[in-house]
Amino acid sequence: MNPAIDFLNIFLPFTYIATFIIYFYDFMRGGKHFVNSKRLFLFLTLLTHIIYLILRTAEFNHPPITNVFEIFTVLAFSISFAYFILELLTDIRGTGPFIIIISIIFQIISTLFIEDLIEVKEILRSNLLGSHVLSALIGYAGITISAVYGLLYLILYKEIKLNKFGIIFDRLPSLEVLETMSFYSAVIGFVMLTFAIIIGIIWLPQAFPNFSFADPKLIGTLLVWILYGVGIITKFFGKWRGKKVILFSIFGFVLAILSTLLTNFLAQSFHSFY
Repeated sequence: MNPAIDFLNIFLPFTYIATFIIYFYDFMRGGKHFVNSKRLFLFLTLLTHIIYLILRTAEFNHPPITNVFEIFTVLAFSISFAYFILELLTDIRGTGPFIIIISIIFQIISTLFIEDLIEVKEILRSNLLGSHVLSALIGYAGITISAVYGLLYLILYKEIKLNKFGIIFDRLPSLEVLETMSFYSAVIGFVMLTFAIIIGIIWLPQAFPNFSFADPKLIGTLLVWILYGVGIITKFFGKWRGKKVILFSIFGFVLAILSTLLTNFLAQSFHSFY
């Protein structure tokens, strides 16, 4: 095993924790101390993670998608990467702690339990499959972040209704900004799910002789994709705003989770090949 991979596997949780600390400290202090440096820390953390994923892919000759703990590290990256894109798009930098903490949890679990898998099914060595899975994970990461902003919106909304003007009111962005962040996150999720679906439709029938468009996971993903597509179009034409957008993002997240759980554990799918 490449010692660099072992080192980065152990080092990654500390980079995420350090990034979280900087974002959290800046959040508690009002966002005036590390406005630029915290984004640099996040960028360096993501760069380190990309190097780790590339080295692991090269070392074992397969994308890191062959077991749940490999997927956890990709999911940790996907969540922070989706947030990084969102931060670049909006230039709103004060909500990072609520997102990065999720990446920390997934990366710590991955670091503790990930295995060195050399012998895997040949299909799992496909880089196209890796691109398909990575796109899907970033898509679901966008959906997750959208729901997080939705919850923050509801918390702040309740605080304002109760005339409680404490640290939540002082530190969180306005309701309008949280709505925008939730919507942009949903757009990122929708776009990446679109890429995942396109790759899947083109490549998966060639890779799996038993492929069917009636596959439960494919149907579930398409339902989530259609829901978010309709929601984004409705919002774009100005028919939805405020709590409607937020409740939509939370409902979409719940649907995505239920779809994933049902198709993974209760339904037979060609996706269950490892």
